[in-house]
Amino acid sequence: MTSPFVPRHIGPDADEQAQMLKAIGYGSVDDLMEAAIPSSIRFRGELNLPAGASEEETIAELRAIADRNVVATPMIGLGYYKTHTPAVIKRNVLENPAWYTAYTPYQPEISQGRLEALLNFQTMVTDLTGMTTANASMLDEATAVAEAMTLARRASKNKSSVYAVDADTFPQTLSVLRTRAEPLGITIVLVDLDGGELPDDYFGLHLQYPGASGAIRDHAALVEAAHAKGALVTVAADLLALTLLRTPGEIGADIAAGTTQRFGVPLGFGGPHAGYLAVRAGLERSLPGRLVGVSKDADGNQAYRLALQTREQHIRREKATSNICTAQVLLAVMASMYAVYHGPAGLRRIAEHAHDRASHIAGALREAGIEVPAASFFDTVTAVVPGRAAEIVAAAAARGIELRLVDADRVSVSCDETTTAAHVEAVIESFGAGWEGVFPVAGFIGRSTEYLTHPVFNTHHSETSMLRYLRRLSDRDYALDRGMIPLGSCTMKLNATTEMEAVTWPEFANIHPFAPKTQTEGYEHLVAQLEAWLAEITGYDAVSVQPNAGSQGELAGLLAIRGYHRSRGEAHRDVCLIPSSAHGTNAASAVMAGMRVVVVACDADGNVDLADLDAKIEKHRDALSAIMVTYPSTHGVYETGIADLCAKVHEAGGQVYVDGANLNALVGYARPGKFGADVSHLNLHKTFCIPHGGGGPGVGPVAVGAHLADFLPGDPVLQGDHHAVSAAAHGSAGILPISWAYIRMMGPDGLTAATATAVLAANYVAARLREHYPVLYAGEHGLVAHECILDLRPITKATGVSVDDVAKRLIDYGFHAPTMSFPVAGTLMVEPTESEDLAELDRFIAAMIAIKSEIDKVAAGEWPAGDNPLANAPHTASSVTVDEWTHPYSRSVAGFPEGVDRTAKYWPPVRRIDGAYGDRNLVCSCPSPEAFED
Repeated sequence: MTSPFVPRHIGPDADEQAQMLKAIGYGSVDDLMEAAIPSSIRFRGELNLPAGASEEETIAELRAIADRNVVATPMIGLGYYKTHTPAVIKRNVLENPAWYTAYTPYQPEISQGRLEALLNFQTMVTDLTGMTTANASMLDEATAVAEAMTLARRASKNKSSVYAVDADTFPQTLSVLRTRAEPLGITIVLVDLDGGELPDDYFGLHLQYPGASGAIRDHAALVEAAHAKGALVTVAADLLALTLLRTPGEIGADIAAGTTQRFGVPLGFGGPHAGYLAVRAGLERSLPGRLVGVSKDADGNQAYRLALQTREQHIRREKATSNICTAQVLLAVMASMYAVYHGPAGLRRIAEHAHDRASHIAGALREAGIEVPAASFFDTVTAVVPGRAAEIVAAAAARGIELRLVDADRVSVSCDETTTAAHVEAVIESFGAGWEGVFPVAGFIGRSTEYLTHPVFNTHHSETSMLRYLRRLSDRDYALDRGMIPLGSCTMKLNATTEMEAVTWPEFANIHPFAPKTQTEGYEHLVAQLEAWLAEITGYDAVSVQPNAGSQGELAGLLAIRGYHRSRGEAHRDVCLIPSSAHGTNAASAVMAGMRVVVVACDADGNVDLADLDAKIEKHRDALSAIMVTYPSTHGVYETGIADLCAKVHEAGGQVYVDGANLNALVGYARPGKFGADVSHLNLHKTFCIPHGGGGPGVGPVAVGAHLADFLPGDPVLQGDHHAVSAAAHGSAGILPISWAYIRMMGPDGLTAATATAVLAANYVAARLREHYPVLYAGEHGLVAHECILDLRPITKATGVSVDDVAKRLIDYGFHAPTMSFPVAGTLMVEPTESEDLAELDRFIAAMIAIKSEIDKVAAGEWPAGDNPLANAPHTASSVTVDEWTHPYSRSVAGFPEGVDRTAKYWPPVRRIDGAYGDRNLVCSCPSPEAFED
């Protein structure tokens, strides 16, 4: 029996599907899928998954799983702290589809709200760190620090391969650093800052501030010594501590990195959290990740956009230095709003509270004769208790408090904004000490500069003001709660409310990633079940959900291949074949995994050119490590030669990596692990319903065959030498209940139906638009997979109307644009997904046909090439209500084009944005209030 949730998720009902099938000339969905998918890869069994459950049954099961977790008081620290998420932010950002269903702000005119929030984030980070420029967030602290290491290597004047690392660095950070360093030929050398010596030569120095032990050290002399060697210095700094401590910028550091988790973002068993990366002046154009900057729109008004977009991912094939292609936007928005809501004085009070609690604990322990070595600390106290550490940790656990067992002789205690006097009493009693008394606050070198002086951080401190600010920003944006987002390669489908519900339950939200296993049984059960389900769906033998983005899943998969070859004595295999149409991250990930990229051509139909593949295999046979292919292809086609491709690579001793970005066209119908692939990464934020969150969070699990299972990423703390790719063992575990709920409610029948409906919808759009816009690629029988590419190049050549003009004009019609100019410049790639009903599909098709009619008027000379509704799109409410209208088309055509519902019109807040101006005038922090004056 089909779950009642399935028709909630799948848009077109049976009658609508019949209409769509008629339009493309098929009698049934089965006939369509039989024709579309090559028989050589077709899976004809049934997925071994539980039958789909109702929404109520699913929530009840999740509740039972959550109840197996123990919500204690985590005082473990190591970069993860319990925090109070302000209710106004929890309800109006984290739980609000206007924020969590938005896409990456590549269309800035309809993303001004989240771009402003990200600009606030960047300003918050630069102010607190004392650096010049910050990006719009990283995946977590450990990966941010790893990116800082590679940034230092390419920017340093010192060409040594040695990277010096503070021995008091968080263990999970050290694990990820080692993972990223080894394939790149970087040697990590640990340095004891309390008496050890720096290496003779090194290109970079990493400092933890405060250290994992809690100790605060004066790093100024180390920074000076590093600079004398031509090395660059990274400081991994606690942002809350920086409200009180001297900043990295004040001691001359080059890079600051870390996490913003404690700024109101729940623990979530390790994520998702927004990492940060900031640099001094002169390094901003080497900064990986996304960067929000200030530009102008067509009327000269200030507007925000992603700056330097062409280098966003640093993807230059064999010259790649980073594969970061996502941020943690939703979490960065939360962290920035936490700073907006509390303001500088509020943040300082929170920091002082944590420090006072830690000082009380340290004072009481010292009073009892227990050694606390650190002269200065912020919120973390490490005590020396010879032979008693386990006993003390157990005594605290009996009181409901988790402490950090450093080793047999040392225990660490971390305080935060939620630490109460009762917690302090319980901790001190666990050490067998008395807790009464007034103890002096520990001293340190204090901050000498102001921070968060911009009005945005000093205005919205009442809930009324904050609520309205959040509403004002979300009203400027376009997300799935407004309408269809038909982005090819990005699968913007329904993120059901029931799937989202458990994310904010305390039993999932308030679990520390390093909590004892006895307290995380629910999470471990959910992760194991989800990994098993994903293995069944993909046909692989083992899955790890640790990678917290698709790019990190790619890296993990390639590292597994690297480890496999090395285990067989074939370390020389280092060539990775990549089709010319591949996602940019593919080549970047290969370079980061220590491989050499060799590009394979595509033929006129967009398929991998098998003749060129043969030639490249023969040329590199002895060194062949892997091939990375996307299936269905990046062009949205089921390539018939995929099985042959896999066989050819295997015959030459290589491994096959299938990029899972387009898995929404395969689930239930084909399984990469069974048609020849050895490894794939999956995008849970695409196929499995984790929302995109404005550009993150994401989860990119890696799935492998049995022979690669031993090379999957391991626990970054317990298995530090097992190439961890993120800071927590299960990555962004806090959002895994979303995908678990999706699979549980859909069941095998629902998942299969979703795939078929996605393919039906794409072919329906292609069939309806083919006579107006050429569909660039198609497979056998003229069918596409789950997306289609509309070729605007002939139109542009004939009329001058560009792909940008069409994309911006779609905003006037109430749509987010499809994917622009990928994988082919001058095209639009449309992916309707299975969640849009026929009415919405027809609304989009009607808008595209109407736009073609407008293009025809330009072609006929009825409207001049430089002054028409397309060239001037999008139109704001302000632009169509000016006193003097001089355009050759009416205001009505501008603002209310054909088919637009006048009662539900979305008005973009700005007109078309000048990207070149923004890149030439790089401003990446909150502009002054005067900048907004006319």
